Amino acid sequence: MRRTLLLACSILTLALCLPAAAQFGRGPRGPEKTTTPPALQFHFMGPPPGGRVASASGVPGDLATVYLGSASGGLWKSSDGGHTFQPIFDDQDAAAIGAIAVAPLDHSVVWVGTGEPWVIRPSDIIGDGVYKSDDAGATWQHMGLVKTGRIATIVINPKDTNNVFVCAEGRLSSPQQSRGVFRSADGGKTWQRTLFVNPNTACSGLSMDPSDPNTLFAATWQVEQRTWVEASGGAGSGVYVSHDNGVTWTHLTGHGLPHSPLGKIDVAIAPSHPQRVYALIQTADQGSLWRSDDGGNNWKDVSWDRSLIGRAGYYIHIEVDPKNDNNVLITSSNVHYSTNGGETFSGEGGTGVKPIGPASCGDCHDTWIDPTNSAHYILTDDGGASISTGAGNALRVSLPNGQTYHVFSDNRVPYWLYTNRQDNGTWRGPSDLSADTGNGMLPKADFMPQGARFDFARFFRRRGQAKVNQALLAAYPKQQKSPAGWAFSPEGSDKPIGGFGFGGPPAARPQWQFNLGGCESGFTVPDPTNANIVWASCYGNKLTRYNAAEGTPHSVAPSKITLDSPPTEVKYRCHWTSPVAIDPFNHNNVLYGCQMVLRTSDAGHRWMEFSPDLSHRNPKYIVNNGGIMGDNLAQYDGEVIWSLAYSPIVKGLLWAGTNDGKLWYTRGAESQAAPHWVDVTAHLHLPPWGEINQIAPSPFTPGTVSIAIDFRMAGSNDYKPYLLKTTNYGQTWTSINGDIPSSNPLDYTLSIAVNPNRKGMLFAGTGHAFYYSLDDGAHWIHFNQGLPPSPVTWINVERRMHDVDVSTYGRGLYILPHITALEQSGATAVPSGDDVKLFQPSEIFRKTRSVYPTTMEPARPQFQFYLPTAPTNPVTLDILDRAGHEIRTMKVDAHQGLNGAYWNLLYDPPTLVKLLTTPPENPHIWAEARYQGKTFRTIIHWGITGTTGVPMAAPGDYTVKLTVDGHSYTQPFQVTKSPEVEASDAILRESTALQVRLRADLTQTSLMVNQMEQWRKQIEDQLKTDSPATGAALAKLNGQILDVEHQLVSEESMLSDDKYFPTAYKVYMNLIWLSGQVGQGAQDAAGGLDYAPTAAQRRVTAKLEAQLTQARAGFAALKATVLPAFNAAMLGKGAHIVM
Repeated sequence: MRRTLLLACSILTLALCLPAAAQFGRGPRGPEKTTTPPALQFHFMGPPPGGRVASASGVPGDLATVYLGSASGGLWKSSDGGHTFQPIFDDQDAAAIGAIAVAPLDHSVVWVGTGEPWVIRPSDIIGDGVYKSDDAGATWQHMGLVKTGRIATIVINPKDTNNVFVCAEGRLSSPQQSRGVFRSADGGKTWQRTLFVNPNTACSGLSMDPSDPNTLFAATWQVEQRTWVEASGGAGSGVYVSHDNGVTWTHLTGHGLPHSPLGKIDVAIAPSHPQRVYALIQTADQGSLWRSDDGGNNWKDVSWDRSLIGRAGYYIHIEVDPKNDNNVLITSSNVHYSTNGGETFSGEGGTGVKPIGPASCGDCHDTWIDPTNSAHYILTDDGGASISTGAGNALRVSLPNGQTYHVFSDNRVPYWLYTNRQDNGTWRGPSDLSADTGNGMLPKADFMPQGARFDFARFFRRRGQAKVNQALLAAYPKQQKSPAGWAFSPEGSDKPIGGFGFGGPPAARPQWQFNLGGCESGFTVPDPTNANIVWASCYGNKLTRYNAAEGTPHSVAPSKITLDSPPTEVKYRCHWTSPVAIDPFNHNNVLYGCQMVLRTSDAGHRWMEFSPDLSHRNPKYIVNNGGIMGDNLAQYDGEVIWSLAYSPIVKGLLWAGTNDGKLWYTRGAESQAAPHWVDVTAHLHLPPWGEINQIAPSPFTPGTVSIAIDFRMAGSNDYKPYLLKTTNYGQTWTSINGDIPSSNPLDYTLSIAVNPNRKGMLFAGTGHAFYYSLDDGAHWIHFNQGLPPSPVTWINVERRMHDVDVSTYGRGLYILPHITALEQSGATAVPSGDDVKLFQPSEIFRKTRSVYPTTMEPARPQFQFYLPTAPTNPVTLDILDRAGHEIRTMKVDAHQGLNGAYWNLLYDPPTLVKLLTTPPENPHIWAEARYQGKTFRTIIHWGITGTTGVPMAAPGDYTVKLTVDGHSYTQPFQVTKSPEVEASDAILRESTALQVRLRADLTQTSLMVNQMEQWRKQIEDQLKTDSPATGAALAKLNGQILDVEHQLVSEESMLSDDKYFPTAYKVYMNLIWLSGQVGQGAQDAAGGLDYAPTAAQRRVTAKLEAQLTQARAGFAALKATVLPAFNAAMLGKGAHIVM
């Protein structure tokens, strides 16, 4: 069963790898409990929430329940009016939610149709049929119609919950029978296709008369979608009516309706006046909106507004106010609202007619209006959804459903992730894993979309709406830092993004950086030697080079922008997702793929044609796009380069694949002139038009390469996986599909990668799953822990960190961290057997102090071990330095199977002071609420933090020792300096040595103070009952002890109060501050982990140690002379101090 994002988040909320003593004042301690991250699980990384929501539904009369269907990121439900959402469909095989319907008679019955109905790109986000829940989404049952591809609408009879209608668009990429209107009279147990026009025609709209369920109107749409074209329109498009509950249908023509050819159509019956019917129709030159006032017998065109039907495949949706048949809502690139039966419309920048309400959208898609309250409605768009609450308020929702095309990493430690996200531009962010933030994204508990706050006031100002709803703003906490650590970035939230419905997404923590050039589509690739330089491609031949030092991208395209230009009229056919590749041996050589490879070696100032046209060059497939209306954004440019990949081990070896099935290589990519290219397409023995999605050259063998090919858009109705491998430069090929399933329409292959750390280990992504192989593709293991069933579009293996990064087209970026256990597991899927196994750790990077915030809880399992049975005793991990000294002991909450543990490079902490006595200045301190039920107090000071006095390990050789039920297992490992740390290993070791020395001084100080506190506590207790004779002796002894104790801690420090500065610090607090200066900092003492100790710090250390030596002598005298003498004098008098 797939784990949901919510589960993945909750698993991360484990205790920080610091002891309780480190947080509350440390005393003597045993092994601390370490963080135990999941040993093998995907983790969501971002970018911040924002992505297309394709469908929505509320529940009539219920303001609390909201269902949102992501374009390819699953189904989400809110039970609190949209303030928080949880994914409720991640256990299924499909993630594209095209339609949602709640039964009017029984709101616990919910239907979902999979496959996105908004068609604009060759991503072809299909589904696998319809699903039904009888418990409001808690569980689901697949109800068939597997081959329907995309489902536009589901209608449920308001008088019979078992009477269900499905409006199926079909797969669009080839002629098929599973499209049209399907009817069920038994709750989905059986289906009848009752409206079918032809194999190339979809159902695009369906509406039922709520007062007479026998009357339905349907819209059909003839559409062809291939790699090289989307052709909207034809004789199959039309309006149909049924008067027998959808059993038979009549094609309506004439009587005022436009003539063929027509494009995409939607229909809507006015619930309050069912004789009024609207038809929104894409035409070339005949109008936009038609209305019938007599039940469909006669029609008239009421609007020629072209903005209502622009880019029809992506839009075309109409709803009618259930209470007023004159109020019409149309969603297209903006939301349009009419109050006069469709004759005039308002809109974003429209005529000024009053809009429907406070909720708005941009690049809009679905609409749901509450039949009991027209002011309660939902609009969805490319960035999320807007919910009107029905009381003049609105709520903006963004989900973690980003459609990311690719993922790349740079050379930093921690490395950063780079991606293009559909509708939301280019992004990069760090790969550090944190349960606190999900890398700046996820709150600690349930995932809450409001965790990425949105500036509604700015949004409404930008849209020209004067009133800002205060109730709406109050629904979102102010833009302040939360315990999770998120905060608004002043950048990005006010920058418009292509396709984003409200002018910019909510930004997460500053780590995620937005607008690196390029745009929503394409590739975002960092320079392998300099993370400041980022290359990004974009549709319309918009290529950029970004320099973070300058903060702005530079347009460096090799020719003019081709936005809206037919592919027959441009010099370079550069696709919506034109590939970019950088030479790993010479970072100045940057490639850009159009129909030929273009190369620059001077930062984009000059480009050369580095190859001939590598496609089939068939003019039949280089055509104008759009159908009855042109739509040229290069989304369907055929005959172009689709993937580029350099060999990581052979200079000059470069592979190129096209979207029409051609594959080439050259060994001359290092040359200054265009090299010779070798065409190996014929050796693939495959039909044309397979998209070569990802090429993975071997990091071990020069002539070996693996490829992922996809035929779903080729017009052959082929959705099977295609993974191939050659070991001889493409002369022969072997299928490495192995046992990857091929029966589901989402089994097509999108990505493949090779593990550079283990020969024979491959990774592959399909339309809904991730797999890995340990035997070169002979067998595959489906791995979905923490990963939703969205398309896995790209795979990047991070060699140094042993991570697998994946981009998904629907749920953003994920990391499978630290897969060393898999790499060392032989040929089995996961470690197994009868023996305990501690796996060899990979190197651990000693990073700069700045990336070790005290609240961060990493989820990277640096240490992995396998237990054949559950342990009977606590399991411990010890870290030993090169000399074999134990520097850290941790207790692991281990279980049977594979376990993971994390070490933050910190030593065991020092022992800190525990006060047991009552200060004379505050005799009632133990009655204070803060000490109720407590037996000791700490010295409270703002300089004492959770890591005060805790040394950090220096680069070097270490050993981890696992102890399970009395048996120990060891493995060596290395701590390596991260590249951004400027100090040498020797300096870091010098710093650690002084930190360790100061820790020892702190511990000695604390142990003496703690012992003296125990003696004085006995005196305090005996003074309450002893005679005057013994009382005087006890008081004298207390003063003698206190004289020595005050050499180490000041009287004011012992009050357990902060920010009192009447006297100078003594040894203890001076050591605290010095430890902070040398080590990890102490509040506003900056720290010095990454530097050699200064001469002043060494002098202060020596001075404090001299004072400590003096105090030690006084303490020894107390123990050796003063206390024994007291006990001897008090023998038989009732006073005695236990030493």
